[in-house]
Amino acid sequence: MLFKLALRNIFRQKLRTAMTLGAIVFGVAGLILSGGFVQDIFVQLREAIIHSQTGHIQVFRKGFLERGARQPHAFLIEDPATLAQRIQTLPDVKEVAARLSFSGLLNNGRRDLAIIGEGVEPDKEARIGTFLSLTAGRQLSDADTFGMVIGQGVAHSLSLQPGDRVTLVMNTIEGALNTLDFEVVGVFQSFSKEFDARAVRIPLAAAQELMLTNGANVLVATLHRTEDTDRVVEQIRSSIDADAFEAQGWSTLADFYEKTVDLYDRQFGVLQLIILFMVLLSVVNSVNMTAFERLAEFGTLQALGNRKRDVFRLLIVENVVLGLIGAALGVLVGSILAIVISAIGIPMPPPPNANVGYTAVIRLLPSTVMSAFLIGFFATALAAVFPARRVSGTSIVDALRQGT
Repeated sequence: MLFKLALRNIFRQKLRTAMTLGAIVFGVAGLILSGGFVQDIFVQLREAIIHSQTGHIQVFRKGFLERGARQPHAFLIEDPATLAQRIQTLPDVKEVAARLSFSGLLNNGRRDLAIIGEGVEPDKEARIGTFLSLTAGRQLSDADTFGMVIGQGVAHSLSLQPGDRVTLVMNTIEGALNTLDFEVVGVFQSFSKEFDARAVRIPLAAAQELMLTNGANVLVATLHRTEDTDRVVEQIRSSIDADAFEAQGWSTLADFYEKTVDLYDRQFGVLQLIILFMVLLSVVNSVNMTAFERLAEFGTLQALGNRKRDVFRLLIVENVVLGLIGAALGVLVGSILAIVISAIGIPMPPPPNANVGYTAVIRLLPSTVMSAFLIGFFATALAAVFPARRVSGTSIVDALRQGT
């Protein structure tokens, strides 16, 4: 009976109820759209990092992460093929590729440029690096014995284009100088300007020939599902020599991702508080006005034997029902808008220090939708507490006087 009475009272004031519902729907839908947009930023950034640089998991010698950039030759995996085959047997692992890091000078016949480079297995890297876009030429392939792909910044600095010949000068692991001539077959663009300004890639065999080694610095594993990364990292750690090697997931290798997530989470938290405050103000105002207009009604209820807590309970139940209806409508409206906006796409400019823009969508995640629903519902219920206490505390005489 209390629920039926509350439902009847809600729809008795159609205009004011509609305005209150509008505020709740706007808040919940806004949380779903903004939350889905932020989650898409996280996913797009995560996949860009994984499929342009780090892979899902990397395996390397202990100490390589801290000191390998300065001395890559001191942290070589002597038999990378055997270790890669062992990792490849894990069911969640999609592919394992070896990389050999180096630094040196790239000469175009007129001037030199200091570069950082990687010897890679070209066909495997083409499948891993799906977020590396070519701006000129083609991908490096296993048939390119002395082919090279270069970052867009390198191409600009040395005025290079596909078909040009360059000379790569670098040190062997013994410290002697070694050189090889390469043909530029492609120019790539990643999400990072800094990476593109100095990066080159050559076949792994050519890098090993230059450094006079058969080893590699890093084994890069890609998985069927990014969500399995932490579990597979533990599986790999249990299958390798923990004293000689270590395995790290992409989030550890790209710590700026976690910092970005923390930043956006704080910003989204502020947005949630703002929307919560807006809903509270709107509902409090609506409930206050409704309660004031119905003081005589509440006085009559108390005169007929209802207690003050019965009046308080009635107002709370009315707003609980209002909150449920408004939050449900907000979820429906927000979901429809998210689907429509995602179908159209949101063109986004390149992020700071990046080259490539992307098309954003609104991701409908259960956690985001449920969070928006609960915020809308509890904000509405909470907003009724103060007006309900004030009205239920009004004396019968004062309440009845409002009707005269």
